[in-house]
Amino acid sequence: MKEIPYKIYLEENEMPTQWYNVRADMKKKPAPILNPATLEPVTLEELSHIFCEELAKQELDDQTPYFDIPEEIRNFYRMYRPAPLVRAYCLEKKLQTPAHIYYKFEGNNTSGSHKLNSAIAQAYYAKKQGLKGVTTETGAGQWGTALSMACSYFDLDCQVYMVKCSYEQKPFRREVMRTYGAQVTPSPSMNTKVGREINKQFPGTTGSLGCAISEAVEAATSQEGYRYVLGSVLTQVLLHQSVIGLETKAALDKYGVKADMIIGCAGGGSNLGGLISPFAGEILRGEANYDIIAVEPASCPSMTRGVYAYDFCDTGKVCPLAKMYTLGSGFIPSANHSGGLRYHGMSSVVSELYDQGILTARSVTQTDVFKAATEFAKVEGILPAPESSHAIKVAMDEALKCKETGEAKNIVFGLTGTGYFDMVAYQKFNDNEMSDYIPTDEELQKSFSTLPKVEN
Repeated sequence: MKEIPYKIYLEENEMPTQWYNVRADMKKKPAPILNPATLEPVTLEELSHIFCEELAKQELDDQTPYFDIPEEIRNFYRMYRPAPLVRAYCLEKKLQTPAHIYYKFEGNNTSGSHKLNSAIAQAYYAKKQGLKGVTTETGAGQWGTALSMACSYFDLDCQVYMVKCSYEQKPFRREVMRTYGAQVTPSPSMNTKVGREINKQFPGTTGSLGCAISEAVEAATSQEGYRYVLGSVLTQVLLHQSVIGLETKAALDKYGVKADMIIGCAGGGSNLGGLISPFAGEILRGEANYDIIAVEPASCPSMTRGVYAYDFCDTGKVCPLAKMYTLGSGFIPSANHSGGLRYHGMSSVVSELYDQGILTARSVTQTDVFKAATEFAKVEGILPAPESSHAIKVAMDEALKCKETGEAKNIVFGLTGTGYFDMVAYQKFNDNEMSDYIPTDEELQKSFSTLPKVEN
């Protein structure tokens, strides 16, 4: 085996030319999304009223294994891709582990995260369709930042509904979006009918991704020439994010390394799904086996404590129904500092893979996550995003297990982005003002009782 450098870079001509659709290799497909009025599978025509037509086609296609990446998108990707796969030698030394730790770093672009991979694709298809602009939601702000950049590149109007607690905690992330020309509104707002209803039902709420999605969908469907775009959860987004996993596997193959364990943070499923897709595909085809771990916050544990059922994708119940692991569309998690992981459900693709046992899931508390983040930052020289740090926490745990057993496992995790706009969170941690909130069984059961009555 070749000597592994600190950073494994692929050549530009080794960047993927196609996105991989893991659904094509799934014998049992994810359940179809349903029209909430008829409870019948959503048609292309119906979905095209919300999404760009080409994106709607990608959303519904569970048969085509590969989609060509348009040249205009690949040209944009070349500004920051291929992204490096880093061997965490310093972290290994710090932990005194025989494990080999690798992380796929997606923070080497101005948006600071993996979100740009799908944002540029969705903006491209919106522009190609001749739209005036798009609306969206954002949690921690990475998606809103990425989409504002992409829309600026294609000269599209961009309207962002940002989860209120993140809007207040991360003013600089908000200002980056505005610098790229986006209109940013804290959600739930009084600008939309659904926003006013949520504020009335939950006075003083800090919001959630489900709330912001409802507002963004209403804004898109009430303005001519606009469509809604989403940064996670949807299968079209996982398709675009598959460039992460494809590059990761290509970099490992280049040096003859086989991953034993692949770890990703899990909120709606975009980063996790993108990272694991090609590896999950090998498992599904019977070509290899991996230990895949999804890591979610204990404050919003959709997989580890949720139920697998049809649910609304948004709090306002205006979006289609998806079968997924969910805490209930009305569940609003505590105002933790991982805004990108505060979603009540999980991608239908990731949910089905989890249900089939292709991956496992763990939940971790906020203070443990930030402890791992600061330890990582001290030795690896990158201040990680709170979301990414969930994966770091479990990767470190697994490396320490290898220290006990003497196994030299190859551990790969996704470092989804940087935390330089998350300094309020780091301040809270450093000042010992950070707390852990874990919902009770009674709270979750109350939310489960509101799930729509759909025969699974």
